Amino acid sequence: MQVHLLHWGGSLFILFASIGLLRMPDIYNRIQAGTKASTLGTLLTLLGIGLIHTDWLLKIMLLVIFVLISNPVSSHVLGRAAHYARMPISDKTEVDELEEESNNVSQEKEEKK
Repeated sequence: MQVHLLHWGGSLFILFASIGLLRMPDIYNRIQAGTKASTLGTLLTLLGIGLIHTDWLLKIMLLVIFVLISNPVSSHVLGRAAHYARMPISDKTEVDELEEESNNVSQEKEEKK
């Protein structure tokens, strides 16, 4: 019974991720919502599978490690690429630290000239 709760919980978090992709105002928030919820949903589903098939537990642990490493890295790369491509930010966004950092770097380059 508890294993089924892990599967349902994982499916629910993946559903939340898909709803977050539809509801968030810009690409940066969508990346964040999709990554966090889908990571947790995938981990819960994999844990449920690992508890059902204990002989697969080592393979499941390798998949968990891969998901924990690849999801945050890929979302970071997508966010940086979107910022580099000047994708618009939502009006609700209050702080853009990456823009502030890039402005400081460009000012330093101009001062050196």
